[in-house]
Amino acid sequence: MYDYFQETQQMSTNAQNNLNPSPDTQVDFGYRTVALSQKQNLVNGVFDSVASSYDIMNDLMSVGVHRLWKEALLDWMAPRPNQILADLAGGTGDVSLKFLQRGGQFAHVIDINEQMLAAGQKRKVMNKYQDRLNWLAGDAQDIPLADNSVDRVTIAFGLRNVPDRMKALNQIVRILKPGGRFCCLEFSHVKNPLLSDIYDKWSFNVLPKLGQLVVGDSRSYQYLVESIRQFPSQAELCTMMADTGMGQIKVRNLSGGIAAIHSGWKLD
Repeated sequence: MYDYFQETQQMSTNAQNNLNPSPDTQVDFGYRTVALSQKQNLVNGVFDSVASSYDIMNDLMSVGVHRLWKEALLDWMAPRPNQILADLAGGTGDVSLKFLQRGGQFAHVIDINEQMLAAGQKRKVMNKYQDRLNWLAGDAQDIPLADNSVDRVTIAFGLRNVPDRMKALNQIVRILKPGGRFCCLEFSHVKNPLLSDIYDKWSFNVLPKLGQLVVGDSRSYQYLVESIRQFPSQAELCTMMADTGMGQIKVRNLSGGIAAIHSGWKLD
């Protein structure tokens, strides 16, 4: 798996971001543009539709490789026994479970979609860890945790669905302890033209049809494919992270850039 990795380091020098956009600010929802105030409800509709089949959805979107990517995320994060995790867009708890299995102390599974959290709590594998898990309905743009309260923050395949990404990134810095680390696993931008062409054909021609066939929902999968293409590039996300004050920012491409892990630290 590690043969997939290419590590680069990107640092922000001059990016400007609107930190206080108005509710009428236009943002992407797939290939559509919608008002910032509307996007969350639209995203909620997508995940209400796929909550019961979320793990199947990830398998379809990544041909099962998302499981290896999550292992890579935990490998790089290297949990330790005294660490507390905030797992944003935590869904059914995959990342939190792996964090605890690898020795982390405690995990807050935070997701705005209560159906996703409910599906996670029903998983039998979670029973062993319930006293070390806090399932919390909450928004990444207004994280319901105290300042300087967690050692690690993750968001896996969720940042592209957040209406105001800069607001979420600033919230992440707020809740991290000084010396804490943020890791983002997300579908990203393929560098190789041949691989990019193959991936586009799979995504746009096959995936929505599979979504309809397997879970009876093609429109949600069409949105998810489009949302990946609209997400900032690896370098652009590094810049956004640096604009929050994070340091030591690095990115690792997975599977040629189909996905990427971004890492940054709260320095003080």
